[in-house]
Amino acid sequence: MRRALKLGTQLLLYGGFAAFLGWLSASPAYDYASAEMAVIKVSLSHAADRVKPCVRLSPQELAELQPNMRIPEQCERERLPLLVELDIDGAVVARLQAQPSGLWSDGSASVYERLAVPPGRYVLAARLRDSARTEGWDYMHTETVTLTAGRYLTVKFRAETGGFEFR
Repeated sequence: MRRALKLGTQLLLYGGFAAFLGWLSASPAYDYASAEMAVIKVSLSHAADRVKPCVRLSPQELAELQPNMRIPEQCERERLPLLVELDIDGAVVARLQAQPSGLWSDGSASVYERLAVPPGRYVLAARLRDSARTEGWDYMHTETVTLTAGRYLTVKFRAETGGFEFR
């Protein structure tokens, strides 16, 4: 009798807890995007150029090193910050600067930004600087896009494929 009461109590408590979790998974409504606005997401991770260029060692310098340390080029680890700029119809809407990750600032820099804009047709331009230059851009892409309410447009970057991609 006590065992049946104990099992019944456990079943009731576990069932109540499961029902509460089920209610929490659906009840607090969360809208990922506004139904009236379109969203542009800029999401990229890229390693910029090094702060100092690599130095090529001479044959004499290589001979002085231990055999396991004989690498023809020596490179500093630290990388430059990444600068990303996004224009909509010729107006700059986002200018983002990201510092490199890592303990020695030797990793890639990551950028993530969400912009809500009214739906419509726009000329979208994305630019990126990953070198030591002070003027101009290393990568640029301009495209006419049609943004729909409640939908996302993602701006991605991959240097291996030539730069920016709008999806």
